[in-house]
Amino acid sequence: QVQLVESGGGPVQAGGSLRLSCAASGGTVTSYTLAWFRQAPGKEREFVSAISRVGAITDYADSVKGRFTISRDNAKNTVYLQMNSLKPEDTADYYCAADPSIWRPTRYRYWGQGTQVTVSS
Repeated sequence: QVQLVESGGGPVQAGGSLRLSCAASGGTVTSYTLAWFRQAPGKEREFVSAISRVGAITDYADSVKGRFTISRDNAKNTVYLQMNSLKPEDTADYYCAADPSIWRPTRYRYWGQGTQVTVSS
């Protein structure tokens, strides 16, 4: 079973940047597709980005394309989300997720507890 712990959230002004990290333990990280989701207050959780097992394939929600970059360091069992040009609408709790599916499962098996990002205008 994989445990996921997010970090790196916090307050930031619009136009600023943050890098979220998600440390994984309890499994062979290269066996998992990793992803980031977010949930804004009063809204449903939504997909942000995903990266394949060895990082060869990535995918992004249209709302973050060109601003966010997902990456992974399998040696460190960590996945990152570099967020640039942040907007107030990026304010949300950000969650890391993992699944043993080869690519983009319909549901992710493992979830972290989330880290809060607040973007002020």
